[in-house]
Amino acid sequence: MTITIYHNPRCSKSRKTLELIEAAGVSPEIVNYLDSPPPVSRILELAAKVGVPVADLLRRNEDALKNADDLPALDDDDAIAAWIAKNPQVLQRPIVIDDDSGVAIVGRPPENVHILLQI
Repeated sequence: MTITIYHNPRCSKSRKTLELIEAAGVSPEIVNYLDSPPPVSRILELAAKVGVPVADLLRRNEDALKNADDLPALDDDDAIAAWIAKNPQVLQRPIVIDDDSGVAIVGRPPENVHILLQI
């Protein structure tokens, strides 16, 4: 099983999700998306794998989102993905992908990762 986690080590939900993955004996690829923001194409891919519009990957309570004066229309996936790429702190976290199956989940709550781990 090949797992990738888009991780923010300062986020308790992200840390707990990573802990659950590692407790299952899986060593995931860890992408600290604040240091290495995903490109637009990857954000679009993540939304497709989670099965949601790109706007659903926004953290609605983030100040950067609440105070944004340049936020594009929420129904424009390409524009929202480009905006997220420039403002990665608003990306929902963690996002975990089973690279073998192409399925992804948002680890909120962290136990959602059991879907991928089949525990």
